[in-house]
Amino acid sequence: MKKSKAWFFCAIVATTLAVSLMSWSASSAREDNEDNKNLPPRAISVAPEYTGVVVPEGEDVSIDLMVRNGGRQDELVHLELTSVPKGWKAQIKTYSFEVTGVHVKSDSSKNLTLKAEPEEDLGPGDYVFSVKGQTQDGALVSTSDVTISVIKEEEKKKPKGVVITTSYPVLRGPTDAKFEFSVQVENKLDEDTIFNLIAEGPSNWEINFKPSWEDKYFSSLRVKGNLSESMAVEVKPHALAEPGAYPIKVKVKSETAEAEAELRVVLTGTYKLDVGTPTGLLSLNAYQGKESRLSFYVKNSGSATQNNVRFLSFKPENWKVTFEPEKIETLQPGEVKQVEGLITPAEQALVGDYAVSLSVEGEKQTKDMELRVTVKASTAWGWIGIGIIVLVIAGLVTLFVRMGRR
Repeated sequence: MKKSKAWFFCAIVATTLAVSLMSWSASSAREDNEDNKNLPPRAISVAPEYTGVVVPEGEDVSIDLMVRNGGRQDELVHLELTSVPKGWKAQIKTYSFEVTGVHVKSDSSKNLTLKAEPEEDLGPGDYVFSVKGQTQDGALVSTSDVTISVIKEEEKKKPKGVVITTSYPVLRGPTDAKFEFSVQVENKLDEDTIFNLIAEGPSNWEINFKPSWEDKYFSSLRVKGNLSESMAVEVKPHALAEPGAYPIKVKVKSETAEAEAELRVVLTGTYKLDVGTPTGLLSLNAYQGKESRLSFYVKNSGSATQNNVRFLSFKPENWKVTFEPEKIETLQPGEVKQVEGLITPAEQALVGDYAVSLSVEGEKQTKDMELRVTVKASTAWGWIGIGIIVLVIAGLVTLFVRMGRR
């Protein structure tokens, strides 16, 4: 008897796990299908991480090469070097072998390496390598170039006195963000040195030097001999700056040494949405089980394009709220679009005021609109009530007439 119960319990647990796994798999498949709908049917790109590098004579070059599949189907991409300058040996490879083709899944990428080796007598100059990627059926082709500039050994800029380095020289974000670069200043002199700090950037931008993790600014930095100090460069763009890439030059200078580094801020614009009704009223009359329509507008008040703007609602139980259209694919800066909200109270809703919240979700911006919905009794019930009152009055009159006759 005990064994039967144990087997029964194990069967229940196994069944539950199997059902949960199947549900999770189905949910994941639905999410993957939904994401794939936003991709083009087919798209590939073959691009190097760096399109131009400078190296001294006799040095080998290895550059990351990314093969990207941005389409909805998996692709077999054939790779070849269509142009290799004279005096060089080059190949596309992984860690251990040469690659002539790669399988790339939908909405993913593969990283390879472009390896170039110069001959011993190769002189200074600019050398262009051409890379071509093509799908197996030849329908899609992507090409890119890499320029290797070879210079004489003595032309290399040797660090003298001080060196500036940063791990992340390019930062990207919205116009109203604050950007902070982490910079390392290395003093190669044998003595402690005070370096003046200078920044050059676009007009009306705020650029300040500060300690890492502290909110105070300074204009000079003391670095001990043969040691290094870290600092932060805080950049606040002008509020009206257009989307784009902006260079920031940072200099450290003393009487005996100086160095310069270039940082870059890439602005994507500001993300801002406005939502409202044409009349400014945020109230609506509705009837039990009847659909009521509310027109409202959505405006892109920022400088960046808003993609895939969705609508959500927070409503009383058993109410129904839908939108026409269901979402806005693209909303350009300054563009306004009208949306219809269809609100249906529950059949059992009591007469009175209810709160319904409409939410508009864009990229990095969400805007809510609170509505007051007044549910009124159906006019049909009003006429039914009047009919009942008329019947009651008629009955009373008839009764009084009969009583009067007696």
